[in-house]
Amino acid sequence: MRLRALTILCALAVFSARCSSPSARIVAVAEGGRDVLLPISTSTFEGRVPRAATLEGLLRQNQVERDVASSAVEAVRGIFNPKSLKADRSYRLVRTLDGLFREFQYQIDAERFLRIAFKDHRTEGEPQFDVAVVPYPRQVELEAITAEISQEHSSLIGALDAIGENVQLALSLADIFSGEVDFNSELQRGDRVTVLFERIMRDGQFAGYGDIQGAILENGKRRLTGVRFLGANGKAAWYDEQGRSLKREFLKSPLPFEPHITSNFSMHRLHPIFGSVRAHLGVDYAAPIGTAVIAVAAGTVELAAWSGEAGRMVTVKHASGYETSYLHLSAFGPGIHPGAHVTQGQLLGRVGMTGAATGPHLDYRIKKNGIHVNPSVELSRMPPGVPIDAEVMPAFLLERQRVFGALDQFLTDKKR
Repeated sequence: MRLRALTILCALAVFSARCSSPSARIVAVAEGGRDVLLPISTSTFEGRVPRAATLEGLLRQNQVERDVASSAVEAVRGIFNPKSLKADRSYRLVRTLDGLFREFQYQIDAERFLRIAFKDHRTEGEPQFDVAVVPYPRQVELEAITAEISQEHSSLIGALDAIGENVQLALSLADIFSGEVDFNSELQRGDRVTVLFERIMRDGQFAGYGDIQGAILENGKRRLTGVRFLGANGKAAWYDEQGRSLKREFLKSPLPFEPHITSNFSMHRLHPIFGSVRAHLGVDYAAPIGTAVIAVAAGTVELAAWSGEAGRMVTVKHASGYETSYLHLSAFGPGIHPGAHVTQGQLLGRVGMTGAATGPHLDYRIKKNGIHVNPSVELSRMPPGVPIDAEVMPAFLLERQRVFGALDQFLTDKKR
């Protein structure tokens, strides 16, 4: 008889769950020899943040009472900006079956969410809500991949995309080797990259990349290596297998990769607009309007203004007698003005076609001691990076052995 009663109660529970919201259900338990219904008294709604939404507006849109929504917003201030919700991020709202607010969660990014929970029982003077930014539970998997530059996939982004990897991995690799390779012009068919990296998973789904631990880039006849290592100052940096820093005084390119060179340095070039033979004292990179243009080295801005045929132009003075110029910009970066100090990689402006230009591109120039030099040739003459400190070299060698051992094992397994 008791088994039959429990069966009936379970059937009622299923019926009730289907008739209410997705999270509402009834559970049958035994207490003192009889079955008792214990209703789960909340319902959950999951959705995506609409454009231009605020926290208060989103709560009110989901029938949270005005005073409760206002109190929740006030409780959040100081922990999270309630006006900074981003469109299409997921959120979850939990209410009682009679509509009272219980909890709200909002995805801040791939790693964290905002949680606002109503306190049912609190002492006088305690806040009405518990508010916290909570990390998502995640798993970090160490993985290695290899990708090849081919006719079909001629860029690093394309080669990695072809094996199912995200553009962010390509950007991180380009940043590691940015002092060694111009990814706009120096990749060749048959070049290969092998990477040891952390893949972050959440609920069985890809959630982003962690640290790259090591990489090998075969570029033509060169074999470039990179090992991530924490220096004596506790900061991570990149070193080649000899322990020399991969950070160079100058980056190989002022643009992210994907653009291509349309005109090289030349003392005799037929000008595409004026039809006369002129010296072209820089390198032209074709790129979409708005592409970020960055400082190739630290320095001081000498010029940020309109400059005739050059259009909007930025000139930066660097150490050792170098000066770089960036022509035909559509806009200047924030804080870029004469006298401003810039760091390597800082935004100087955006690609445009101002001045004498037939299409959107960046004309990039280098002077050394007041004389224009070929950027490609000059950068190839830059000295190698500073070696790692002698006192930490033994630790670096152990890390190098671990990283390249893992990569060698991966390549061996792949050949089987």
